[in-house]
Amino acid sequence: MIAFLVAGTASGVGKTTVSLALMAALRQRGFAVQPFKCGPDFLDASHHSAICGRASRNLDGWMLDLHANRGIFDSACRDAQVAVVEGMMGLFDGVAGGGEEGSSGEMAKRLGLPVVLVLDASTSARSIAAVVKGFETFDPELRFAGVVLNGVAGESHYRMLEAAIVSSCKLPILGWLPRNSELAIPERHLGLHGAAEQENSPEKLEERLKAWAAFAEANLDLDSILRNRDCAYLPDQPVQPAVPAEAPLVVSGEKIRLGVARDQAFSFYYEDNFDLLREFGAELVEFSPLTGSFPENLDALYFGGGYPELHAQRLSENRTLLAAVRSFASAGRPIYAECGGMMYLAQTLTNVEGETFPMAAVLPLAVQMTRRLVHFGYAEAEFTLDCLLGRKGTRMRGHSFHCSQAALTGELDTAYRVRFSLSGREENEGYSRGCVLASYIHLHFRANPQAARAFLEHALHGRKASALRTQEFAG
Repeated sequence: MIAFLVAGTASGVGKTTVSLALMAALRQRGFAVQPFKCGPDFLDASHHSAICGRASRNLDGWMLDLHANRGIFDSACRDAQVAVVEGMMGLFDGVAGGGEEGSSGEMAKRLGLPVVLVLDASTSARSIAAVVKGFETFDPELRFAGVVLNGVAGESHYRMLEAAIVSSCKLPILGWLPRNSELAIPERHLGLHGAAEQENSPEKLEERLKAWAAFAEANLDLDSILRNRDCAYLPDQPVQPAVPAEAPLVVSGEKIRLGVARDQAFSFYYEDNFDLLREFGAELVEFSPLTGSFPENLDALYFGGGYPELHAQRLSENRTLLAAVRSFASAGRPIYAECGGMMYLAQTLTNVEGETFPMAAVLPLAVQMTRRLVHFGYAEAEFTLDCLLGRKGTRMRGHSFHCSQAALTGELDTAYRVRFSLSGREENEGYSRGCVLASYIHLHFRANPQAARAFLEHALHGRKASALRTQEFAG
């Protein structure tokens, strides 16, 4: 198998552009391409999945240990011919300035992957060689496949850059990309528009795939990557499952029916969270809070993050579904919600223009959108109460990234003590009432698989309790 990591010298240099172009071109050549994203990013991963036709997986050196990352990588690559990993921020940027923890460079070394380094060359001349030289020598343990120059003005500009790099650096140039506004992905307050917001008919997907592939074939040296012996991936240890084998909660009989809110308003999920829930016995039942109805015979609900603020009116107008969610919570059935999902469970959601929309009113919260990020970065949560995801004292790792604030409108317990890695700030979070747990923190269940198991145990308990109530009523 061929495998490599696409990294940048900084954020915004074109990692996603190069990654998507390479993925598309390799898929068009007939390869089964498995995409990955370093770090807690849902949006880039959604575009990977659309281009490759298979779910992109998140790798993370801070949220997950080496065993979990290797398990995710090796398991996803079992039937792939090429693995393309898109890095996060700059190659050496992690959780702190004094070490590599959480960085793309750390991940490349842990998985034994060579790096395709992307540079923004739009305003550079000879000085670009100093940047390349610095990156190729900064960490002697890293291996590089070569460099890609992005934003090049034209052939003459490229020749100048090429002469500078060739005269001073060892890394080969794998190609250069001109600006291409037709392939640019729009951005907003939380990053790129998600793939779900694009026209995703088979014809449109094929059109996008061909456009990205043609862009790569015209400007990048794919053959050099495919021939590079450093890109041949051979695990240095036997492939291990992403989580130690453990018996599912349901061995025979009906699986645990877990309703998953998934549409343009709710699309921020780690694919491995879904896999882990399935491993423990869940059957995922997707539904749309925007336009859909409430699925039958559910044992639990899972609301991920997303952009409910962009669809607040439509969410509010689907009163039948809002009432069904309230009724489900009132019956003591488990609901887990993250960020946008928590906003949906609130009483009201107010956008930046000051318009207020009624939401599900499961929790006494009023959410106000803000024009700036409130919390950004990794976060560690310790459970201060027994809750839906585990016992008091349980520790989980996740990520926070939101432009809103939630204010209490009534009494509500908090089940987390959260420490934010960037600021060092600590606060109580994780709003808990009955079998409902909601938080701004996006948790990765592979950080502590027992959280997924605890969630489904509550679902099974709720199913049994509901069956007993039905029997009592019938009797």
